[in-house]
Amino acid sequence: MKVLIVDDEPLARRELRRLLSAFPSVSVVGEAADIDEAHERIAASHPTLVFLDVQMPGGTGFDLLERLDCPPQVVFTTAYDRYAVQAFEVNALDYLLKPIEPDRMGVALEKARKATLNTVLGPTGESWLAQIFVRDGPRCWFVPVNEISLFSAEGNYVRIHWGQARPLLNRSLAAIEARLDTHGFFRANRQQILNLEFVQNVEVGLGGRLHVELRDGTEVEVSRRQARLFRNRSTV
Repeated sequence: MKVLIVDDEPLARRELRRLLSAFPSVSVVGEAADIDEAHERIAASHPTLVFLDVQMPGGTGFDLLERLDCPPQVVFTTAYDRYAVQAFEVNALDYLLKPIEPDRMGVALEKARKATLNTVLGPTGESWLAQIFVRDGPRCWFVPVNEISLFSAEGNYVRIHWGQARPLLNRSLAAIEARLDTHGFFRANRQQILNLEFVQNVEVGLGGRLHVELRDGTEVEVSRRQARLFRNRSTV
């Protein structure tokens, strides 16, 4: 398991390395002291797991996650209970309160190992996008991609349909599409990508266009160009 340590305190990074050295399956691929450096390290080393401090100079761990197109598994580390609680609300893999106990480190790594077993690889060997970090005002979530019914482009942003929530992502639709599992998602038209698992009803419209109704009642028009592909893909 490839691990990246992100913490602005050198002593904290050293302590994490010491604790992780007790686990032969773990390889520490680097360290970062702020979110800019962490962003570069993640892009370069593609870690399986990031131990991420919440409060750092120049930005929080949440600010870093918002910048990542494909966030890895995350274990938050913090010396402050209130940040630990917030991290837990974000639905991170785990959080560790400093000073970190060896037993708690073992629990966090076991959670990461189990999560990694469920990772599905794409044709190039990279993992398909499994989760997206979403910030909507003061609220933050890791959203499982398989729970998103629809991605809709709005200018330079993408709105996701996740249950009753409709938050915006600072991403392009093309960037998201490149990392989606092509067996589960379908590009309906220039502006929208739908999750085939959420298709409830399909009707044929004028000119051969298809009108798809999702479980939440949202209607999506499949372009004539994509209609034949959709018929071949859809199980409806």
